[in-house]
Amino acid sequence: MPRYVIKLQYDGTRYVGYQVQPNGPSIQGALEAALLKITKQKSDQKIATSCSGRTDSGVHALGQVVHFDLELDLPPVAILNALNALLDKDIRVVAANKVSDQFHARYQVLGKGYRYRIDTGKVLNPFKRFYTTHHPYSYSLTSIQKALEPLLGWHDFTSFCSTKTDKEDKRRTLYKAEVREDNEGQELIFDFYGNGFLYNMIRIIVGTAMQIGDGLKDPSEMQRLLQVKDRNQAGPTAPPQGLYLMHVDYRQDPFEGGAFSED
Repeated sequence: MPRYVIKLQYDGTRYVGYQVQPNGPSIQGALEAALLKITKQKSDQKIATSCSGRTDSGVHALGQVVHFDLELDLPPVAILNALNALLDKDIRVVAANKVSDQFHARYQVLGKGYRYRIDTGKVLNPFKRFYTTHHPYSYSLTSIQKALEPLLGWHDFTSFCSTKTDKEDKRRTLYKAEVREDNEGQELIFDFYGNGFLYNMIRIIVGTAMQIGDGLKDPSEMQRLLQVKDRNQAGPTAPPQGLYLMHVDYRQDPFEGGAFSED
């Protein structure tokens, strides 16, 4: 069967996450239901999809990558247009292509980029409440920047991983861990890039970094947490709505020569 790959953008506000869950609507569920309609299969049948990595409830994506096999042999632009016609408008397919059956959206990932946005305005911006975390208090940008430096490189990130994870090996490599101020937009913006991320890893890093920025902990705390490997000693898990999966990288661009949204 032909294998297709798509790039998704979605507003995760009203979803329980990417993965199908029994307690509410999911991105995966919406996508697989749309694929059943395209292939005119019965609702009790299933078209399996594989994504680059699951996102949690309330988390957004600008560059989620998903692959699936279809019995129909369709041009990528037809897949893109058909899915966008069937999906709710808070989920959009922005690129589609046909790939080798050796391609895997999850297992062949080289790196992922994430962003975390914090609204630093004194009053909560009602138009940002589902897309940023509000932090109206004063903070030290320098302290946060210093705190992020020890995270670069290959480390065991046990202290920054949810205890609910099913991953035994918690060693990952961070190539980027940066923070900057957007004074015009009244935001604090964190950018991360690494070869993989653990369950809640970025949100725990951000929660800990903000404690350091608020003066509740010393910037050296990050280095200590890497060494102690104890989630209970790290800071809180930052809320989900500020987190975005920005892009996923592969050795070869799976969308080269494919179809792209004109929106």
